[in-house]
Amino acid sequence: MKDNLTLLGNKTDYKQEYTPEILETFANKHPENDYWVQFNCPEFTSLCPITGQPDFAAIHISYIPDIKMVESKSLKLYLFGFRNHGAFHEDCVNIIMKDLIRLMAPKYIEVTGIFTPRGGISIHPYCNYGKPETEYEELAKTRLFSHK
Repeated sequence: MKDNLTLLGNKTDYKQEYTPEILETFANKHPENDYWVQFNCPEFTSLCPITGQPDFAAIHISYIPDIKMVESKSLKLYLFGFRNHGAFHEDCVNIIMKDLIRLMAPKYIEVTGIFTPRGGISIHPYCNYGKPETEYEELAKTRLFSHK
C-alpha cells in the first residue's frame, strides 16, 4: 500500500504556495460499500486577494469514496499551501473540491468553509458534487437545496 505514497513516513517539506500536485491517493479497499470519510482542518488560512490580509477558517471535507481515497498527510500539506494563496472564501472551497474531484473521482463530496468574522461578518461557503447520472448526483442536489 505504501508503494505509491511518497509523503507518509518521510521528512516533511512544507510548501509555501498552493500546490495541488502534492495530493496523493491510495486504493479504497471497500469500493463496494458506501461510507463517509470526513476531514476537519480547524486551522486553515488563506489571503484576501484584494487586501492581502489573512483569513482564518475551519474547512470540513466529507466524501463517499469510489476507487481512490486521498491520503491525509498530503491533504494536510495541500491545505497548508493556501496560507499564501490569494482567493476569496467561496473560491477556496470550490478550488479544494474541484482538486479533490480531479484527484480521486469520488462518488460524492462536499466542502464547507467556516471562516471567522472579518469586518463584523462571517462567511460559510458550501459546495458539493455527486457523480453524474448516479444516485450521488441526486444526493448532491438534495443536500445543496436543503443546506442551512
